[in-house]
Amino acid sequence: MIKRTVLISMLLTFVSCNTSVDKILPKETTLTESVYASATIQPDSLYQIYAVVSGILDKNLAEEGTVVSKDEAIIQIINNTPKLNTENARLALQLARENYNGKDAVLRSIQDDMAAAQLKHNNDSINYFRQATLWQQNIGSKAEYDNKKLNYELSTNTLKAIENKYNRTKNELLTALKQAENNYRTTLITTNDFTIKSKIKGKVYALYKEPGELVNTMEPLGAIGSTNNFVIEMLVDEVDIVRVSANQEAIISLDAYPNETFTASVSKIYPKKDIRNQTFKVEAIFDNAPKVVYPGLSGEANIIIEKKDKVLTIPKTYLIDNNKVETDYGLVTITTGAQNLEFIEISSGITKDTYIYKPKQ
Repeated sequence: MIKRTVLISMLLTFVSCNTSVDKILPKETTLTESVYASATIQPDSLYQIYAVVSGILDKNLAEEGTVVSKDEAIIQIINNTPKLNTENARLALQLARENYNGKDAVLRSIQDDMAAAQLKHNNDSINYFRQATLWQQNIGSKAEYDNKKLNYELSTNTLKAIENKYNRTKNELLTALKQAENNYRTTLITTNDFTIKSKIKGKVYALYKEPGELVNTMEPLGAIGSTNNFVIEMLVDEVDIVRVSANQEAIISLDAYPNETFTASVSKIYPKKDIRNQTFKVEAIFDNAPKVVYPGLSGEANIIIEKKDKVLTIPKTYLIDNNKVETDYGLVTITTGAQNLEFIEISSGITKDTYIYKPKQ
């Protein structure tokens, strides 16, 4: 009898201890539902620098950390051959310009010949028409009239031939000038391809090659981005992406600032899924950025989906089959609502006075 009494006492003690640990009441609290994402800080407008020609890197014209202006030269690739081609094209253009409108222009000599032919034509014209008038009055000889007429016709034809030569030569020289200009522009473009310039006003964050190294069009040579503006790149799981939208608030925790959190706003959602990790990239902008920010700083983000005040919640670990809880009256089916990593909203099924039990693992 004594043994039975002791056993019952031990059982009651065990049940009492067990229920005191695993029995709780639902609580009314503010529930914030959020989507978790990994976060990485990157400069705004960050892009990789690529060459459009292959060759040998001559020199880096800027250093890492340098602030550069738009169109400022950053990297120079050796371009001796293009330089020579550009110089030859410049000389050819200079010659074409001089031929067309310079002091020793080809057209000028033709113009001189044309002026002389015009004078002769005028003189032969006067002599011919004067002789023709006399011949109509039966004054002078036929041979003299024919000679004046022949001289007039010859000078007319000569003048026309020189005028045609002038126009033809002018067109040829103008065409040659335009071709020389186009060729010079082409060589300038080719030469510019060997000088890599910044597309934005920003900071040089990385240079991957040193002078003397081989450069090709497939490997990046550096990275440039905004100096002061940074974006938060977040990777959101595909099961959560449909709940994320622009302008939602995000709470950011950075490993470099373990005791601080920062708020941000979702600014952009990329529609293409990364097949490798089954995530979507989402960008956010700091409301107030940390004082010191470096590209690549990592951390975590919680994108706020919904915030509810005074809702009945229980720990998610007390759920059974996602929609049931163990009560003093046995299993009860409940209706759930918003949730976060730890708690879930209870819409119906139990009240704040209903004790629930944690299921056995």
